[in-house]
Amino acid sequence: MLPLYPEIKPYARHTVDVGSNHQLYVDESGTPDGIPVLFVHAGPGSGCEYDSRCFFNPEKYRIILFDQRGAGRSTPHASVTDNTTQHLIADMEQIREFLGIEQWMLFGGGFGSMLSLAYAQAHPDNVLAMVMRGVFLGRQADIDWIYQDGASRFFPDHWEDFVSPIADADQGNLVAAYQHRIDGADELARMAAIKSWSRWEADCSTMHPNVRLIKHFTDPVRATARSKIALHYFNNQCFLEDNQILSAVDTIQDIPGIIVQGRYDMVCPLINAFELHEAWPVSQLFIIREAGHSATEPVLIDALIRATRDMALRFEADFGV
Repeated sequence: MLPLYPEIKPYARHTVDVGSNHQLYVDESGTPDGIPVLFVHAGPGSGCEYDSRCFFNPEKYRIILFDQRGAGRSTPHASVTDNTTQHLIADMEQIREFLGIEQWMLFGGGFGSMLSLAYAQAHPDNVLAMVMRGVFLGRQADIDWIYQDGASRFFPDHWEDFVSPIADADQGNLVAAYQHRIDGADELARMAAIKSWSRWEADCSTMHPNVRLIKHFTDPVRATARSKIALHYFNNQCFLEDNQILSAVDTIQDIPGIIVQGRYDMVCPLINAFELHEAWPVSQLFIIREAGHSATEPVLIDALIRATRDMALRFEADFGV
């Protein structure tokens, strides 16, 4: 089973001003003349992690990380002002131009897969290839699956904890109820809701309990951005027309893609990846047995490393690496 590549440090760090007071953190690592790949993090609101660079062979790839608006090291922290899918697409394009890249590969999981697909549909000529993991399509049904009725049937014990901060009368729309809770004046109730929101996804993300992941997701600073930005997006249907990604999939028909999906993904169920693959025949779909959603699971790491290795073999001659 293939592990992550060793940790590496960036050779360049940038601050990109994208307007509306948003300053994006961007860094580059690996080989400056390598295959450009943009890591599009999940969330929304999560930010990149210490191991985000480690899915790519640094001798083959020019690895680009950025923290989306309000997330990670981008500022202002947890800001939802002028923070929509359309803004994020424009940010990605501004980063590409800032770095002088003609075409790049996109690597995204969860919300990052939705954002990558939306960007590729807006700018297909700028996308070399795509690797998607744990496909999220941004539909109301996808939001409802994880936050209303779906995953709750598989994790009733954790679901009980998730709904506990919300009054029974408000549980018919938990996304709206959580938004009201974290916007409230009661600081203790607000922080309890923030941690509860973030922990629910951590509890659902892996086949086996992952204490490190739960601790990571419920860190107060990280959980604040994750909850505030996610609720902003999910209360606005991810700023997409319903089923927009699949409806516009013809625009990416010529872009090669690899889809890696855990069979037991309870955050973004397999049907999402299956429908995307059927609509995007040039893509390859790899269904990973005994895997859930989180890219921290060893079997998903193995599959994703194989995917980036296969893409490197496909494009290395074009970049002389």
